[in-house]
Amino acid sequence: MSRIANSVPVVVSAALVLAGCGGQTATSSGSETVTGNVTVFAAASLTETFTRLGEDFEEANPGTKVRFNFGGSSALAQQLGQGAPADVFASAAPANMKQVTDTKTITDAPRTFARNRLAIAVPKGNPGGISRLADFADSGKKIALCAEQVPCGAASRKVFELAEVTPAPDTLEQDVKAVLTKVSLGEVDGALVYRTDVKAAGDEVEGIEFAESTQAVNDYPIAALAKAPNAVTAKAFVDFVLSDKGRAVLSAAGFDNP
Repeated sequence: MSRIANSVPVVVSAALVLAGCGGQTATSSGSETVTGNVTVFAAASLTETFTRLGEDFEEANPGTKVRFNFGGSSALAQQLGQGAPADVFASAAPANMKQVTDTKTITDAPRTFARNRLAIAVPKGNPGGISRLADFADSGKKIALCAEQVPCGAASRKVFELAEVTPAPDTLEQDVKAVLTKVSLGEVDGALVYRTDVKAAGDEVEGIEFAESTQAVNDYPIAALAKAPNAVTAKAFVDFVLSDKGRAVLSAAGFDNP
């Protein structure tokens, strides 16, 4: 099994990162002005990268402030379907984006901006001795997984099916960061999370890659939302994520380019 290098420091982030009211300067994009607040609903696995991209976007566009709501993609899609105000949605899987597009609440077709795959995460030192997917079937080990309705849970189900392993989880969490927290605190012996989350956790966890992960890769789509309170800046943020600079930040965090 190959180990994952941990080179990106942890960025501690609340589930909802709220930026204050913006500055006085505005940036022009053609005949339109990029300024003001923009609210982005984004998958929990994007917490570190999008926080960084938000800061870079604000620096590149004085007068803008990016607000984030990070969470499980399924929960975010449900909130948007119920009318939650937002400008942009970035999902960890096309299925959850489709929940939003089916309600016709986007402006342009979603675009894939990154790809991600799973890795086994264990506490530092691997006290539970987990080294492969088959260990997740051992009822004597404490296991955390994502619930199946969220993208990391759906991907987990697929890799277990491919490996012909029936897991025995002790807890099912509503987003990947909750699973990772269980590992970093030593509350479980092992879990399945995205390889980017292992990398972002630094020395707090260890990661183990496995062959089946390459057959359960998640595409991450992004789209500006219809009736966005700040449509111009929403489009500008989507373009920024899709830009070379945005892709560089995502690649550095361990995401694959689409």
